[in-house]
Amino acid sequence: MAEHSALICDKVDPILPKILKDNGIRVSYEPEITPEALLEAAPAHTIIVVRSRTRVTAEVIGRAASCQIVARVGVGLDNIDTAACEARGIRVLNAVEGAMNAVAELVLGLMLSMARQIPRADAAVRGGRWIKKDLVGSELRGKYLGIVGMGNIGKRLARLARALNMNIIGYDVVPIDAELSREVGLVKADLDTLFQSSDYVSLHVPLLDSTKNLVDARRLALMKPTARLINTSRGGIVDEGALYGALSSGRLAGAALDVFEVEPATASRLRGLEAMVLTPHIGAQTAEAQGLAANVIGEKIVQAVRGVT
Repeated sequence: MAEHSALICDKVDPILPKILKDNGIRVSYEPEITPEALLEAAPAHTIIVVRSRTRVTAEVIGRAASCQIVARVGVGLDNIDTAACEARGIRVLNAVEGAMNAVAELVLGLMLSMARQIPRADAAVRGGRWIKKDLVGSELRGKYLGIVGMGNIGKRLARLARALNMNIIGYDVVPIDAELSREVGLVKADLDTLFQSSDYVSLHVPLLDSTKNLVDARRLALMKPTARLINTSRGGIVDEGALYGALSSGRLAGAALDVFEVEPATASRLRGLEAMVLTPHIGAQTAEAQGLAANVIGEKIVQAVRGVT
């Protein structure tokens, strides 16, 4: 195996640098590296590893003359200029397996938070108010969950939701796994029908030109007034201005976002809506998910440098 050097640009589970070192790959661990420092360091490495914080831009790729692999310890590749990598013949790797269960469980948590008004209840008790009579919630059992995007996370969510006796409606641009459909009793639907029919809609699609503002004012208007929207995929898939309008007017019962058009979303006007549950992009933020993603990407890097596909 030719000599390789990996630059790890974000904080990762310790298992990743261990795997690389154990397989003869030199490691430079720079979890707080700045964009300027990355440009300076890039030429010296054959492998660049990032999570969501660091952006691998075309400029970085242009400087990384020896780079052969860019790896993301996570799912999405929106912080990597994949076109620039492809033009240079650089292999792009990610760890789609790592976040599957963590994100699906977060969706369940967000649905339960909205169904039982948990954030409002917590805030009231902390503020010295006992508003039990105002907190009449609803159960997930028997409700219709629309899952937009039936990849690894969508499949896991379908199985978890079915265990709670929810009804599953699925949509994807590619054929949905027939065995999964039989297992969870999934009903396939076009996108508009899914939005019209679901009590909860959960989004699990990448951010592409075709999915930018996929959930706009027209699609929000299709939803039941009692319905709720969850986005744990990527910011920009939901038109946040349209969502604000739907929630502030009472047209939609609630929404939960873990991802935003601009992050950190500390200035978002959605913060002022009681019908919102907001989390700071924590979908994959579990010890188990981080360890699994680091392990998976480490093994993929080792296989790639050995020429194993």
